[in-house]
Amino acid sequence: MAENKKGFLLYCDLIHTVQKLNDEQAGKLFKHVLDYVNDLNPVTEDLLTQVCFEPIKQSLKRDLKKWEKQHEQRIAAGKKSAQVRKQNSTSVNERSVSSTDSVSVSVSVSDKDIYRRFAHLSMSLTEFNKLELEYTKQQIDGVIDAIENFKQNKKYKSLYLTSKNWLKKEETKQEIQTLKGFKAPWE
Repeated sequence: MAENKKGFLLYCDLIHTVQKLNDEQAGKLFKHVLDYVNDLNPVTEDLLTQVCFEPIKQSLKRDLKKWEKQHEQRIAAGKKSAQVRKQNSTSVNERSVSSTDSVSVSVSVSDKDIYRRFAHLSMSLTEFNKLELEYTKQQIDGVIDAIENFKQNKKYKSLYLTSKNWLKKEETKQEIQTLKGFKAPWE
């Protein structure tokens, strides 16, 4: 059997042969198969075991050749993949980085341009001013607080866009003004 190969196939149609053997003969055959696949080079004088083992031996040899061919193909594919990754890698800060690696680029924005920042998210004053056209400062701050306290906020990439989506559940300034203009009939 091949080195580092930990298993082998024993086909179901073997049952037709094994059922014709008594338990002692079937046990001898099974032990002979195990000795063979573990490279113990079994030899038997029992003609029945030899006759029953021969088709098993031939199928094991066919399967081993097929396995060795697949194994070689996988080794070649792995080497080819490693070579392609090496060719596609670039150097960043004198360190080789694969094209599949992520490289973070930080853009420096002065703190005076930032309205709010926490963890990996921040919102600029310009973005805040856009939101303030439709919502109150209290609504915006409330939503930003909720996002900051949200356990899964790491998946968000933009505080502005997330806040904008969360604020859609809130009433806009215009809706609040419209509602203030109406009085309930019982008042």
